[in-house]
Amino acid sequence: MGHGVKVRVWGDFALFTRPEMKVERCSYDVITPSAARGLLEAIYWHPGMRWKIDRIYVCKPIRFTSVRRNEVKNKVSAGNVMSVMNGGTKPLYLCTKDEIVQRASMILQDVEYVIEAHFDMTDKAKEEDNPGKFKDIIMRRLRKGACYHMPYFGCREFPAHFELYEEDTVATAYMGERRDLGYMLYDMDYTDPENITPMFFRAVLNDGVLDLRKCEVVR
Repeated sequence: MGHGVKVRVWGDFALFTRPEMKVERCSYDVITPSAARGLLEAIYWHPGMRWKIDRIYVCKPIRFTSVRRNEVKNKVSAGNVMSVMNGGTKPLYLCTKDEIVQRASMILQDVEYVIEAHFDMTDKAKEEDNPGKFKDIIMRRLRKGACYHMPYFGCREFPAHFELYEEDTVATAYMGERRDLGYMLYDMDYTDPENITPMFFRAVLNDGVLDLRKCEVVR
């Protein structure tokens, strides 16, 4: 944990979609490890390092609300894009009047977490790269509120505010409680680019803390 950091993140809404919900989205109870990693990568990413999430502290009670949003049911065809690149005249747009649909979503409301994470060096690090350099950059960006792009909670319309958390202890919303949240998405396995597979783990909140350091990951 010499290269670890704690980041407080909060926002009005969040949506960490359960993969079994195909049409109308329903969020997991708390932020997933992959979403937490993506949030930290939005603050600072470098090919020479890899974020690892250690713990997630749930600082506010889990609250759901339902919203209905306008969405489009299709996307621009890749075949049309290739046709235009080769001189064709296929349309490269969607008519929202024809494609729009309304879908309900079960989302989280008024969320706040403290993400405890560290980073490991990768084989893509250059000779001048080292853990101390990366740690200094990360701490400086967190204190300034700088980011590569605005972090978000699952969907881009749900922005996440962030700051460096420098206290020794974290007060959670579920002190003295144990909550079994069932199986949750851990991350995606990109070992084989031709066969990217999801990984899951049994999420258990102990005293409001999701400990990921020794969780069993299943595929």
